[in-house]
Amino acid sequence: MEGTKEITNMLEVKNLSISFGGLKAVDDFNITIQKGQLYGLIGPNGAGKTTVFNLLTGVYKPDMGHILLDGANITGHKTAQINQAGIARTFQNIRLFKDLSVLDNVKAGLHNHFTYSTLTGIFRLPGYYKMEKAMDERAMELLKVFDLETEFACKAANLPYGKQRKLEIARALATEPKLLLLDEPAAGMNPNETAELMNTIHFVRDHFHMTILLIEHDMKLVSGICERLTVLNFGHMLAEGPTGDVLNDPQVIAAYLGE
Repeated sequence: MEGTKEITNMLEVKNLSISFGGLKAVDDFNITIQKGQLYGLIGPNGAGKTTVFNLLTGVYKPDMGHILLDGANITGHKTAQINQAGIARTFQNIRLFKDLSVLDNVKAGLHNHFTYSTLTGIFRLPGYYKMEKAMDERAMELLKVFDLETEFACKAANLPYGKQRKLEIARALATEPKLLLLDEPAAGMNPNETAELMNTIHFVRDHFHMTILLIEHDMKLVSGICERLTVLNFGHMLAEGPTGDVLNDPQVIAAYLGE
């Protein structure tokens, strides 16, 4: 009797396309990311990178193509369903609950896995306090990973920019994803913050056994952490392969230099 074939690909995207007003924003996009891989999606401004992220997370529905997450077809699913299936993301423009505490921002991401009944919440039954305690403990564990535990009571809006970036990643990890999408995580960071972010991303991949796909313009960060790259240009795939090979591809260099 044959054994069950183990799925080694976390994400398989086949022939993904979408148009807006007759313009192809993404055309016949294909990508395969193995479990535990650090993968980069790069390209000039307007290349279609964030559109790909929006397709993967259900913000847009593709006109064509299929998206498989850990072997399951999630094409056309709603954003909440995709998050529950195992994809979490951050955004180029940080999206936090600015008026909530650092702790409560992370707890917001835990509600996929910690639930209690409406009556338990309204009447503050014993199950409510037990669940809140468990959520507090788990949130603090995540904050410690990012050296944010001492700021747990601070408003998210009062954190320095680099720490807001870290908090957004911590909140995404609270949903316990299989695949983490990072949309320009180094945007707005100084060189020291970027170097620290590189270490953080490596730690997240290794500590949480995470598969990570990131969009990034900082080529030092890309070359320092990504194992493979796909390059988009005007919605079309320009190159794909090991990071060093792609970054030395004359077509890629020309696209970035506008030649």
